[in-house]
Amino acid sequence: MTKYFFQANYVGDGMKGLMQEGGSKRRDAIVKALESVGGSLECIYYAFGETDVLGVFDVPDQSSAVALSLMINSSGAVDLRLTPLMTPEDIDGAVSKSPSYRAPGQ
Repeated sequence: MTKYFFQANYVGDGMKGLMQEGGSKRRDAIVKALESVGGSLECIYYAFGETDVLGVFDVPDQSSAVALSLMINSSGAVDLRLTPLMTPEDIDGAVSKSPSYRAPGQ
């Protein structure tokens, strides 16, 4: 499973929908969307200020995350941003590799 941090803002009718449905029903809609691609919700929080909603979810692969992002953002009701999360062990694996690279001008 791949873990993602998400941040979202309700836009236009999305905010109206939140006001009509409430936070619990919107959370349930997120859970259902994640389950449709084999994922699950770890946590979700509502906030005020720069970001309306944030949380963490797991999905099986990157294409599932992209599919969710495309589906949600194309609604025009939510502006969703995803950040892939890595474990300390992922970083250990990365620093143990020695890619070949030549900087510009060198």
